Amino acid sequence: MKTITFQLQPEDNNRLNNLCGQLDENLHQIERHLAVEINHRSHTFKIIGPEKAATIAHNLLNNLYANQIPHSPKELDLMLQSLVNQTKRDQPDDALEQLLVVKTSKATLKPRGANQQLYIKRINEHDISFGIGPAGTGKTYIAVACAVAALESELVSRIVLVRPAVEAGENLGFLPGDLSQKVDPYLRPMYDALYELMGAEKVIKLIEKNVIEVAPLAYMRGRTLNDAFIILDESQNTTKEQMKMFLTRIGFNSSAIITGDITQIDLPKGKMSGLRHVIDILAETPGISFTFFDSHDVVRHPLVQAVVEAYQEYEALHGV
Repeated sequence: MKTITFQLQPEDNNRLNNLCGQLDENLHQIERHLAVEINHRSHTFKIIGPEKAATIAHNLLNNLYANQIPHSPKELDLMLQSLVNQTKRDQPDDALEQLLVVKTSKATLKPRGANQQLYIKRINEHDISFGIGPAGTGKTYIAVACAVAALESELVSRIVLVRPAVEAGENLGFLPGDLSQKVDPYLRPMYDALYELMGAEKVIKLIEKNVIEVAPLAYMRGRTLNDAFIILDESQNTTKEQMKMFLTRIGFNSSAIITGDITQIDLPKGKMSGLRHVIDILAETPGISFTFFDSHDVVRHPLVQAVVEAYQEYEALHGV
C-alpha cells in the first residue's frame, strides 16, 4: 500500500468544488473505480491504496484540477472506466502526467485513457496520422475535434471530410437523391461530432461556404488539398489504389487523419483493404504515425467492450 499526500495549487475554492463534486461525489467515484481511499481537508489531499492505483489517482486529481474541466458524473465514469482498462493492460501511465485537451468553441474534449492521449499527441506532431481500432474508441470523434480546433485557431482554412462509398455491400449509386444526399448518411458520425463541437447552425453555414467540404473518396482523384485538415473515415473500405491516391492528395500546410477498423471490412471478396495494406508500407515512415486501439479503449456502454472482446475471441478461435 502507498500513501500520497499533496497540496493542490493554486488554492481556488471554485476549482476545488468542481473537482470534488457535490458531497464529494466525484471523489467517491474515483475511490470506487481505482480501489483507493481519498481524504482531504480543503486543498490538502491524502490518497491511500495500491501503488499504481494511488499514482493514477494522484495524476488524475492534479490534471482535473489544473485544467478546470467541468465534468458530469457520466463523463467522469467513462474516464475512469478507460483508466481501469489501461491498468488491466499494465501500460505505463506516463501519458497521464500532462493531460492534453482539445478545445473548440462549444466543447472541450478530454482524452479518456493513455491511448487517446497518445493519439492526440501524435496528431499534433504528425502531418499524417492513422487511428485504427474497433467502434467506440473515440478515433473519429477525436479526429473531428482536432480538425475543428485547427480551423478555429486559423491553422487551416478548411476541413475536408472523406469517406469511401462502400457500406455493408450497398453501393452509392443505389441511393436516392443528388451527390450530397447520397453521401450524407455515410458521414453522419462526423456530422454529429461537428454539431456537438461547433453547433449545428455554424456547421451548416460553413458547409454552404465550402469551408467544410464533404466528398466521397472517388471524387478526390486529381485534386491537391492545401491549407486543409482532411479526415478519411472508415478507411478499411478503401482499396490499395484508393489509399495511395488519397495519401498523395495532401498538399502544403495540410494535415490528414485516417481512421478505420480492419475487423469491419465491407469490400468485395478478393479486394485487399488499403488500410491493412498501408500499415506494412508506411509503419516506419517519418512524419506518419499509427495509433492502435483495442477493446480496452472502448468508451461507450460497457457492453460494447464485451461485444468487441467476444468477437475477437471467436475469430481467434475459429481463424476467421
